[in-house]
Amino acid sequence: MKRTILAILSAAATLAVTSPAFADEALAKSKNCMACHAVDKKVVGPAYKDVAKKYAGDAKAADMLASKIIKGGSGVWGPVPMPANAQVSDAEAKKLVSWIMAMK
Repeated sequence: MKRTILAILSAAATLAVTSPAFADEALAKSKNCMACHAVDKKVVGPAYKDVAKKYAGDAKAADMLASKIIKGGSGVWGPVPMPANAQVSDAEAKKLVSWIMAMK
């Protein structure tokens, strides 16, 4: 009985830890974000985990990053600019940023 309970608790803890990593991966793929970014490695742009680490604890980061997703930007991660993504709504940008920031 104890083993069954421990196994269930272990599975629930694993699911709780891994679920945020996939919570909005589908949205990121549908908006073509994954063409230039990956969760754990630099592609053209920085890894999402690196973005989360850089802006951890910055209260203004979520709004700034959501704006950058929509409007684009350059200079923060090197010379390659991030293009504007006008097809991403404000709500979608905020959802993506929330997902990225959870990757600390």
